[in-house]
Amino acid sequence: MPINKSKFWDEVLETQSREQLEENQLKDLQEIVQFAYDHAPYYKRSFDEAGVKPSDIKTLKDIEKFPFINKKTQRETQGVGSFLGELCAVPEDDVVFISTSSGSTGVPTISPFTAKDFDEFQETEARWFWQVGMRPNDRYVHALNFSLYVGGPDVIGAQRTGALCIWGGTLPSERLLWVLKTYKPTVIWTSPSYAWQLGEKALKSGIDPKKDLNIKKIIVAGELGGSIDATRKAIEDIWGAEVYDFYGLSDIFGACAAMCEYKDGLHIAENHILVETVDPQTGEVLPPGSKGEFVFTTLRKHARPLIRFRTGDIGWIDQTKCKCGRTHGRIHVLGRKDDMFIVSAVNVFPSDVEAGIRSINEVTGEYLIRIYEENFTCRFAVEIEKKAGITLSDDEVAAIVTKSLKARLGVKPAKVVVHPDGGLNTRSEHKSKRIIDERTTNVQ
Repeated sequence: MPINKSKFWDEVLETQSREQLEENQLKDLQEIVQFAYDHAPYYKRSFDEAGVKPSDIKTLKDIEKFPFINKKTQRETQGVGSFLGELCAVPEDDVVFISTSSGSTGVPTISPFTAKDFDEFQETEARWFWQVGMRPNDRYVHALNFSLYVGGPDVIGAQRTGALCIWGGTLPSERLLWVLKTYKPTVIWTSPSYAWQLGEKALKSGIDPKKDLNIKKIIVAGELGGSIDATRKAIEDIWGAEVYDFYGLSDIFGACAAMCEYKDGLHIAENHILVETVDPQTGEVLPPGSKGEFVFTTLRKHARPLIRFRTGDIGWIDQTKCKCGRTHGRIHVLGRKDDMFIVSAVNVFPSDVEAGIRSINEVTGEYLIRIYEENFTCRFAVEIEKKAGITLSDDEVAAIVTKSLKARLGVKPAKVVVHPDGGLNTRSEHKSKRIIDERTTNVQ
């Protein structure tokens, strides 16, 4: 394999003009919409009912004529007519890999890949690893779940960079710290909350991540923390390492987008995904740069094409050229549509609450949000931990938190509950549960 001395994994692809990128997108869009119509029973029926046909795609904007799909569509068509269901566009014999979603919003859904789909998936992962600076002289620990999780195979993409790869999986913290201390890896990928907690555990066990370990880069995904400046800085301060956020969907592939060195959003693989932003309530298509719900159309995935898939993620896309030289758009993800709540006519995202809390020196950074109704009005309470050794009273810490959140959100929590260091049960080896919606509980 020839030595790549460029900062780009594929310079031609990553730096092509917007005009060339969109020309290629249109060609792939026309092909995949026709393929979906010809081979996936759901799309044939759906397009016919909507009165549209693949030949209607003359420009990228013409995709707006086609109907949306979502997680509900996936669940309702899964297993219908065949094991892979009505959204699948290839016979099962052509499928070499499936992953499944976590099922956190309903029945777990499968994501199938042909051999070509899987190869292009890993080529994209290699591109992201190279983008954050992974090189053949690195040692990499893939500390992600391998059990049906779409991010598990991403380690294969890391191997394509030539790095030495350690297939860690979900090791217990003590064992993972042993791996980090013994094998001296330079790069690790895990969730943001776990990266922070692992650093805390290292310090409590007498290991200083900055001095005793060799981690130079931390990749995080699965939660929003990596794109929250305060959270990213908190992790970087513990480890003395650069933190980069990745974004993926089980519905498409492991990481669909990743930060570059400028950390101004996440470059999304626009050669694989056509991005729209729509009004979460009405579905109206919004101009690029507007905040709304992301709608993705897969351009090259043939096992199960996704045509106008409503992701449920809220954010915006910047399609201007990045300072790094890459031309593929950068997405900025604010949070999940389902997680957003409205207080006094203000849209509140848990990511904004996290950013406020992680910027306060007197608290550990752990938090829990409780959403409830009082007198027919939405309220929220925040539970936090006071750092050990802080001499301020609980009331004084609560006042600091309230003031910080009011300044950031425009509304303040109805209540701030202060726990001692370690008193909140939010630490997790994987994703941390930080929202309890008691409105839902009351309805049920």
